[in-house]
Amino acid sequence: MTSLHTTRVRRRRLGVAAAAAGLVAALFTAGPAAATPDPGDTATTDGGVPVSRQIEARAEAAIRSGEVPGVDEIVHSDNIEHLTNVPKNALKGLNTDLAFQGRYAYAGNYDGFRIFDISNPEKPRTVAEVLCPGSQNDISVSGNLLFLSTDSSRSDDSCASTSQPATEKSSWEGMKVFDISDKRNPKYVAAVETACGSHTHTIIPERGNVYVYVSSYAPNEAFPDCRPPHDGISVIKVPRNAPEDSRVVNFPVLFPDGGNPGAPANPGVSRTTGCHDITVLPSKDLAAGACMGDGLLFSIEDPENPRVIDRVQDNVNFAFWHSATFNQRTDKVVFTDELGGGGAATCNEETGPNRGANGVYDIVGRGDHRKLVFRSYFKIDRPQAETEVCVAHNGSLIPVKGKDLMVQAWYQGGVSVWDFTDSSKPREIAYFERGPVSTDAVTTAGPWSAYYYNGYIYSNDIAKGLDVLKLNDRRTDPAKKVRLDELNVQTQPDYFRR
Repeated sequence: MTSLHTTRVRRRRLGVAAAAAGLVAALFTAGPAAATPDPGDTATTDGGVPVSRQIEARAEAAIRSGEVPGVDEIVHSDNIEHLTNVPKNALKGLNTDLAFQGRYAYAGNYDGFRIFDISNPEKPRTVAEVLCPGSQNDISVSGNLLFLSTDSSRSDDSCASTSQPATEKSSWEGMKVFDISDKRNPKYVAAVETACGSHTHTIIPERGNVYVYVSSYAPNEAFPDCRPPHDGISVIKVPRNAPEDSRVVNFPVLFPDGGNPGAPANPGVSRTTGCHDITVLPSKDLAAGACMGDGLLFSIEDPENPRVIDRVQDNVNFAFWHSATFNQRTDKVVFTDELGGGGAATCNEETGPNRGANGVYDIVGRGDHRKLVFRSYFKIDRPQAETEVCVAHNGSLIPVKGKDLMVQAWYQGGVSVWDFTDSSKPREIAYFERGPVSTDAVTTAGPWSAYYYNGYIYSNDIAKGLDVLKLNDRRTDPAKKVRLDELNVQTQPDYFRR
């Protein structure tokens, strides 16, 4: 374990262009699934000068100017402490999402998952590493069950599987279920194949069962288990006492009209062929769906049969609706836009402040008459080098009564803490980031997810490992008194009704 300390603290403005437990098979590394790369990303020359060399030169110039930190240099606002970093260990793939339970943190990785004991947040300790390759490995926990998404075509449903084309009928992708009653020795107990795999998932815990909403997309006529139209989500029912009996119980159609058609009708916008991520607020029987070209508000009063209440599009500035977060009063929802598919440098002057941003929406009206009403965009204004993949990604509420505060990951844009209490005027109040991992080429790295849990921010950096941060700010300090027994961020708790 190593602890990285900041070398300088500064504030910058926008202005630079920019299953089995243990190791049971060979390590597998894959790149993140691209969502919607911008046209022109593959250009190789500009005026006879190789684009790669131009990007490298601009990145190096940005560092020399002081606008961008040096390679791997840590910078942060005065109100954030960087307590520690735990580098990758046996699992060498890309780090992904996080879930929490008591004194444990569960970290997804394209090679499997890792369990940390975080009883001392300044010194997280590895309890187990489980090799179970499959891209994404989005992760959730409920009681003694752990859920893992597989969104790459595999030879079978085992943790010793190998990559296999999706055109093969025998290929498998979907949801895996582990028994984590023994944290040191998780046991793989169930698998459920789902149409087009499982890019992400969201759980709705109940006393006897756990419902799992599986988000997946990108069907193809050549894929036997992922053919169009793919206009909904898979709903899995997992009996707590018999997870081996888990099964798909419904595939509700959310887009009876086919959803956003994308180009050519809406250039630069993804065609909707499913959902990327769903966030549920069980205490309110409400969910928000980020579904490629569409944003949804829907009822989960009957979890097996979710029902759409409202749907919105932004065909000017949103390229790929990626994730959603409710505020505590459930009168706002934040949608993120994964411009560039998590593979492009989009936090720069050329892209601007509205494209690749968060969209803040008010929820107005009651019951089935509720509507999503756009209020503003929020995007970090700290410039990034042109080799830094920067994109709005996963975050969570910071529970403070009467305030709407959120911590969010931005890949190489770092970790941002921002206030959207006034939904028309959101603003950043704290940040943490590293400089580019390279000035030679556009590189995917930085925080995949950044979540507030029991007084600390935990960030799973794609390349660098687990970071633990501490906020010291009067605006966020009341959140330190809020304690949870379990946190899956896409299953939002009601923090103040506990």
